[in-house]
Amino acid sequence: MSDPLSPAARRLCDAMTAGFPGPGDTEALRAAAVPGPPGPAVASVYDTVADGVPVRVYDPEPGSEGRALVVFLHGGGWVMCGLDTHDALCRTLAAASGAVVVSADYRLAPEHPWPAAPDDALTVLLWARAEAPSLGCDPDRVVLAGDSSGGNLAAVTTLRAPELVAGQLLFYPPLDAAMASASVEAYADGYFHTAAHMAWYWDQYGGDPAHPHVSPLLAPDLSGLPPTLIVLADCDVLRDEGMAYGRRLAAAGVDCTVQLHPGVFHGFLGLPLPAGATALASAAAWVSAVG
Repeated sequence: MSDPLSPAARRLCDAMTAGFPGPGDTEALRAAAVPGPPGPAVASVYDTVADGVPVRVYDPEPGSEGRALVVFLHGGGWVMCGLDTHDALCRTLAAASGAVVVSADYRLAPEHPWPAAPDDALTVLLWARAEAPSLGCDPDRVVLAGDSSGGNLAAVTTLRAPELVAGQLLFYPPLDAAMASASVEAYADGYFHTAAHMAWYWDQYGGDPAHPHVSPLLAPDLSGLPPTLIVLADCDVLRDEGMAYGRRLAAAGVDCTVQLHPGVFHGFLGLPLPAGATALASAAAWVSAVG
């Protein structure tokens, strides 16, 4: 059977896997989560605090008015990563979309299990709405975005406060703690983000797996949610959860687009692969059009 990854993606996947700790060692995983190459220059980048939650604000065009504002929630299995690991991604999104991006440094598990992270995400959303005019943004054009576990937090926060969100941008999010889909078995090993890692992340995060604010795919009613863009990697244990969420959103009447990128694995957005650049450019255009 041929490798479903592109040759370039396979080389990157194998190199990353070789140096990445297995599940179970929180400190080793955090130490391995280092920033990649720097992102583009952005006119104004500064750190501040959003009602107790540290954030980093990226403003590509200070002095502009009426722009979209993106609240970005980083990935890392709810246990690792932060403002620095996702700095390049946030710079790229801000520069390409013209939107202000507010990256949230939410509390991490296992020291701060559920609901600490989603509570911090909601706090930053409320702060961003209040601060939008002073940032040259329209408070009715606030987008919640996140990659991986951050995508889960974006989806959960949208469920909690849909009236405050103009759009949700979800990059390969975990959406069901049961991990019962076919892609979990198909890509359990050999594609960097293993099923064993994902199961361990869920265990550290905590919360009731059946609660929709843990597993958004289980939410009984998705009607009334804002426009949604879901970006997925084909060779990813989380692929089918994202596809299923897209189908449920569409069935509930939500304006939802699902982009499935072939030949790549979980985390491709920040990697030197053509699909990553394509996905970010498409996401930036989508953000620009929100509202």
